[in-house]
Amino acid sequence: MVGIWGTSGIGKTTIAKAIWNAIAHEFEGSCFLPNVREGSLVQLHETLLDKVLGKNWKIQSVDEGIGVIKKRLRHKKILLILDDVDHLEQLENLAGDDWFGEGSRVIITTKDRGLLDNREIELIYEVKKLEYNLALELFSWHAFGRSEPPKDYLELAQRAIAFADGLPLALTILGSHLRNRSIGRGQVILDGYKGEPYTHIERILQKSYDALDDDAKEVFLDIACFFKGGNKNSVLGIVPKNCIEVLVDKAMITIEFNHRILMHDLLEKLGKDIVHKESPNDPGKRSRLWFYEDVKQVLTESTGTRNIKGIMVKLLEPDEIILNPECFRNMVNLQIFINHNASLRGAINYLPNTLRFIDWPSCQLQSLPPNFQGNRLVAFNMLSSHIRHLEGFKHLPNLTSMDLSGCQFLEKIPDLSGIPNIKYLILSGCRRLVEIDDSVGLLDKLVQLNLSRCVKLTRFATTLRLKSLEELDLSDCKRLKSFPEIEVEMESLWTLNMAGSGIRELPLSIAYLTGLLDLILKRCFNLTGLELRLLYFWSTLRYLDLSGNNFVTLPECISKFVSLDQLDLRDCKSLLEIPQEVLPPRVYVVLLDNCTSLEKIPKLPLSSEVEYLRLINCVRLRGYDITENSILDQVSVSSLSVSLCLSLYVIWLR
Repeated sequence: MVGIWGTSGIGKTTIAKAIWNAIAHEFEGSCFLPNVREGSLVQLHETLLDKVLGKNWKIQSVDEGIGVIKKRLRHKKILLILDDVDHLEQLENLAGDDWFGEGSRVIITTKDRGLLDNREIELIYEVKKLEYNLALELFSWHAFGRSEPPKDYLELAQRAIAFADGLPLALTILGSHLRNRSIGRGQVILDGYKGEPYTHIERILQKSYDALDDDAKEVFLDIACFFKGGNKNSVLGIVPKNCIEVLVDKAMITIEFNHRILMHDLLEKLGKDIVHKESPNDPGKRSRLWFYEDVKQVLTESTGTRNIKGIMVKLLEPDEIILNPECFRNMVNLQIFINHNASLRGAINYLPNTLRFIDWPSCQLQSLPPNFQGNRLVAFNMLSSHIRHLEGFKHLPNLTSMDLSGCQFLEKIPDLSGIPNIKYLILSGCRRLVEIDDSVGLLDKLVQLNLSRCVKLTRFATTLRLKSLEELDLSDCKRLKSFPEIEVEMESLWTLNMAGSGIRELPLSIAYLTGLLDLILKRCFNLTGLELRLLYFWSTLRYLDLSGNNFVTLPECISKFVSLDQLDLRDCKSLLEIPQEVLPPRVYVVLLDNCTSLEKIPKLPLSSEVEYLRLINCVRLRGYDITENSILDQVSVSSLSVSLCLSLYVIWLR
C-alpha cells in the first residue's frame, strides 16, 4: 500500500489520477474509487467488483462484499485507488491484507496522516506546496494560456502566486479569475483579498464566487448542494448551459470524459456554507436543504418557506420519514426534489408547480396531488413507486426524461402527445403494464424507449414515427405479438433488443431501420426463418444475437449482412449445421456454446475473417470436422477437447 497525504487543494487526487493513467494498463483489473468518504461501503464494494470483473454486482451487506472480494480477487493483480479516505473503517473494509493477488497495488489519498500510520503504511508521499517556478507556470497557463506571464504582467503574477501560497487549486482558480483582465483590473481584484477573515485559499474561492453573475451563482450552489458527481447532461436540462461553461472556464467545476461533474471539496464546502449563512438557525428559510436533520424537520413539521429552491433527502442510514400532508404548501419556489434513501410515507395535499426536477424512487403516492400541473417539469423519475396512473400528464412541454421503471401498479400509459420534447422514456420492469397509447409512437424527439420486462404488455403503438430514436428495448415482453408498422425512415436507431419477446411477425416496413448496428433476437421462439429473411437488407448490422432459438439450420439470409462482425448462436440446441456459404464475409467472432445438436461447421477458407470461434459443450461435433477445417493451419488452439468438445474449446486465429 502507498499513501498520498496532504492538505485540501494540494493536488492529491491529481497525482493519483496521473498514476492511474500511467500504470493502470499493467494490471489485470483496476478501479479508481473517488470521494470514498462520501460513499457507502456496500456501493463501493459493488463499484470495485463491477470495474474489475465487469458484471453488475448486487451486494446486500458489507460482510458479503468483503467475502466476495476476497474470493473473486485474491488471485488477480489489480490496481486500486482509494481517493479521499477519512476513516480507518473505510480502509479496513475496502483493502484488507492479502485480499488481492501478487503484484497488486493499493494507493490511498487522505488528509489524515494518522490514518495511514494506524494502518502501518510505510510508503507515504507527502504532497507539498508548489515551489515558486512551478507555481508561476501553473498560474500562467490558466491566466495567460502560456507557461510564463508576459513581461509587463510579471509583477501581477508574482503577487497572485503569493496569495495562492503554493496551492494548485488556488493557483488554478485565481489564474482563471484573472484571465483576460487588464493589469489595473487585476490589481484591483487582488486588492480585494486584503482584510478578509479567511485563509488565503478561502479568500480566493470566495472572491471567485462573488465575481460570478447571479445565474452562475445559482448553478454553482445547485451543484455544490445536489449535483456534485452527477451527469452533466441531466443537469443541463434544468440549468442554463452557458452557466456550466462559465463554471468550467473559471475552474470551479470540471467535466470528466464520462460527463460526470466534479467539484473540489473546498468549493463544495464554500457553497454549502453560503447557503447555511442565509438562515443559520431556521433551515426552512434557506434556499437549499441537504443535511438530513434539517430536511427531516422541514418535511415533518411543515416549516418550509418560499425561500426553498431545492431539497435532497440523504440520510446516514435508510430510514422512514412521516410526511406532513402540508409539508410542501409554502415552498412555492421549490424546483428540485431528490430522495436518495428515505422511505417517505404519508399523503401530501400539494406539490409546487415550480418543480423542474423530481427524483423520488419508491414513492408511496398512488397519484400526484390534483393541483400539480407539472408544466415546468424537465425530469420525472419515480422508480419502483406506487404510482398507478398518469392522467395528469397532459401538457408537459418541458419534460425531457421520465423514468418509471419497476412501477408495479402502473397498468396503462395514456396519451403523451402533450409531452412533445421527451427524449428518454424508461418503463422497464413495469410488470402490470398492459397498454401503451399510440401517441408514444409519434414522439419524434424520443431517443431511448425501454420497455424491457413489461411481461404483460400486449399493445405498444400501432405505428412508429420516431426519427430521433436510438435505442429500443422490448426484451422479455412475452405477450407482445407484433411489431408496429414503421412509417418513416428511422436511421438513428442503432440498437434493437427483442430478446425473449413474444413477437411473431415483423412488418415489411422494418426496412426503414436503415442505421441498425445491434440486433438482439435471443430466445425469440416465435420468429421463423421467413421473418428473418425480411432483415436481409441491413447492410449496417454489426452484431446479431440469435442465441437460444430453435433453428435447425442457420438461415442463408444471414450471409447478406455484409458488415456483420459478431454472431452469437449460443444455446441453439436444435441447430444441426451451418451451411458452407452462410457466414457473412466480415464476421470475426462466432459463438456456438451449447449447440448440442450441431454436427457440422463450415470449412473456413484461408481468406476468412473469423478470428475467434468458440465451441463449448457441442457434444455431437466430431473432432474430425474440426481438425479437417482448412483454416486450422493458422490457428493457435488452447484447452482443446476434440472428441466431444465437452470442455472449453476456443480457436484464436491470426
